[in-house]
Amino acid sequence: MSLNETHDPALTSWVDSANAPGSDFPIQNLPFAVFRRVGTDERFRGGVAIGDSILDLAAALATGAFREATAGRAAAEAARAAAQPALNDLMAAGSAGRSALRLALSRALRRGSRQQATLESCLVPQREAEYAIPAHIGDYTDFYTSIHHATAVGRLFRPDRPLLPNYKWMPIAYHGRSSSIDVSAHAFPRPTGQILESGSAEPTLAPSRRLDYELELGVFIGPGNEPGERIPIATAESHIFGLCLLNDWSARDVQAWEYQPLGPFLGKNFATTISPWIVTLEALEPYRVPWTRAATDPQPLPYLDSPAMHSAGAIDIALEVWLRSHQMGRTGHAATRLSRSSFKHAYWTLGQMVAHHTVNGCPLRSGDVLGTGTQSGPAPGEAGSLLELTRGGTIPLELPSGEKRCFLEDGDTVILRAYCEREGATRVGFGEAQGRVLPVRE
Repeated sequence: MSLNETHDPALTSWVDSANAPGSDFPIQNLPFAVFRRVGTDERFRGGVAIGDSILDLAAALATGAFREATAGRAAAEAARAAAQPALNDLMAAGSAGRSALRLALSRALRRGSRQQATLESCLVPQREAEYAIPAHIGDYTDFYTSIHHATAVGRLFRPDRPLLPNYKWMPIAYHGRSSSIDVSAHAFPRPTGQILESGSAEPTLAPSRRLDYELELGVFIGPGNEPGERIPIATAESHIFGLCLLNDWSARDVQAWEYQPLGPFLGKNFATTISPWIVTLEALEPYRVPWTRAATDPQPLPYLDSPAMHSAGAIDIALEVWLRSHQMGRTGHAATRLSRSSFKHAYWTLGQMVAHHTVNGCPLRSGDVLGTGTQSGPAPGEAGSLLELTRGGTIPLELPSGEKRCFLEDGDTVILRAYCEREGATRVGFGEAQGRVLPVRE
């Protein structure tokens, strides 16, 4: 992809809230979600965020705003796919149709557009909306792309060998559980599993006492590949629709007992929270940065390497974790930020994830989700989990309410936020992925 007129920082919208400083959803963003008005039995349908509103794509289609004669055939077909109750058809359509629709949306929502009078009635305030999972997610794979997270966690479990030998040679991943993925405003009961207490010879079945979050990005797959077909690194990003926030909740005590020899299972599969808005790769184009690998590290094998990836394979996405306890909510305390990092620190790129996932012929399908793994940076305040921030639960965090946390308590709400900003470009954001821990269900 390359920069085009939709990225122009001088563009403003006739939706005034989209022009406000710090808005997540200026006209340069235009992310997709599936929504309906809260408290109604309306059909879920696709929408595009603009400022504090949603452009209802089904309503916009009904006005004729995206007729082939005005928007072009590719944009019209993409608009029809985007207005559906799930975005799989839009994801499958490929980048040409999505790019044509983005251009049509940008022109329709710009200040001075002739379509303003037609589309004003198609806006729904975001505060009046509820969201569904934006696509039918057939499969979910969670990667481990942050070397800082992998090293910090490895030191807790394997002080003599924190990073396993294969980590620097290939993107490590495990297959997760798509049935337990839910959208922001997700609330779930504390999980129960087998736990082996320190000094005990036998495990017990008990609620997790070391419940944690993981700060990740979710990658929605666009066009898939046939069984047996590899996706080469040079075209891997063309198979990505866009990114969302993802919280892969983790029961660390359950995980510690079960993860050898086959990896995560019940410690991970009980809940995953994603943000409703999917930010397209095209919207993120201004925030690309070079991807680098230390000269002393193994260099990628040829199927994981390309000149384009080195020049602009990383993306500088600021990532934040915020927490609000039940007591903080009752006493009027706002959520407090626990950490801030950036996706530019990832050891493996989006394209490498896709290329490695399919090198054995594994078929990806439109709507599949890849998690990036916990995104931790090199500094202590950039850790993407409580396990790292509290050094395995040995150094509690103090909240503004005076409470302390080593791991999550019932009633805690975790909020993930992300945004991109740089000089010469307009800030774009991802909204929030918000989840709350409920008491264990007996």
